Amino acid sequence: MIVGVPREIVSGERRIALIPASVARLAKAGLEIRVQAEGGAASDFPDAEYEAAGAKLVDGPAPLYDSADLLVKVRPPAEHPWAERHEVDLLREGAALVGILQPYLNPVSARRLAERRITSFALDLLPRITRAQNMDVLSSQSTIAGYKAVLLAANALPKLMPMMMTAAGTLRPARMLVLGAGVAGLQAIATARRLGAIVEAFDIRSAVKEQVESLGARFVAEEALAPDAEDATGYAKEVAADQQARQRQLLERHIREADVVLCSALVPGKRAPRLLTREQVEQMKPGSIVMDLAAEQGGNCQLTRAGEIVEHRGVRIHGPQNLPSSMPVHASQMLSRNIENFLVHVLRDGELQVDLEDPITRSTLVTYHGEISNERVRAELERK
Repeated sequence: MIVGVPREIVSGERRIALIPASVARLAKAGLEIRVQAEGGAASDFPDAEYEAAGAKLVDGPAPLYDSADLLVKVRPPAEHPWAERHEVDLLREGAALVGILQPYLNPVSARRLAERRITSFALDLLPRITRAQNMDVLSSQSTIAGYKAVLLAANALPKLMPMMMTAAGTLRPARMLVLGAGVAGLQAIATARRLGAIVEAFDIRSAVKEQVESLGARFVAEEALAPDAEDATGYAKEVAADQQARQRQLLERHIREADVVLCSALVPGKRAPRLLTREQVEQMKPGSIVMDLAAEQGGNCQLTRAGEIVEHRGVRIHGPQNLPSSMPVHASQMLSRNIENFLVHVLRDGELQVDLEDPITRSTLVTYHGEISNERVRAELERK
């Protein structure tokens, strides 16, 4: 089987789906790996390392896509700026695609894949089960996002994070409130604590309270915990509007006292829940920071604009995009291992095995045999 690894085309994307170490292991397992020339340059993996690992370099996207039995990507397929064709159309009919496809947000792309009879797997739909942990791309990339977000907040904050006792007096530590204690939120807590901040956190899921406290943070607004706030896959569910309003009310004092409010609450496939209103931002201290990791899905803060820094009455609201790509070496390293483990799971003797009885395969499968196999993606298409 020929596995193709293209250069990512989305502006600002510096990650690559497979690094040389994964290429070497997959090649040893009998797969032929073809990598687009300079595909890993943005993540500091030069062509020479891929060749040394056993990959064949291919000039240009068209011959790579056309020859691949299975293509591995970081981002969903898009219009290719150099080939002047959509990436789906560059793939040969009947090939397979593995990547972070975001099918709930891109149902039209899923239909296009089905029309080309592409067997596609969205790794962002992996179930939260033990066997899938080493393939969990959302967790690996969220780890980096949570870490980097705190560094950005510390850099933007007009004060120091830790307490310092100096000859000029004692400097009090910064206070951070983390809203949403998933993987990104927990990593943000750990990073902020290492920098010396006082950290509070809230999440609607009662199960994460112990994790928050184990990292040295204080879990707040416990009265606002939502029953059955976690779905069968382990992700947070959307809560009713009146429940969101109660949560905001209980969090108001903690928001006013925070120097940094870091938002990281996401519901897969839906607009990010609104956790921070304009009125609450206006109650924050001048010089405070809002770091909204949900910016790409509409933002947890009412004032967030994706990719921008908005200043409102002395408070700066940051809407960073694709933070994992800003640390492409380790982001690619973890993502590559996730993808490698998934390929080992679905490939047998060099052939793709689509086992619909397997929960990992079934959950990630988006299109198969010319049909959209994912029920929710079909429902999203019907709404359009």
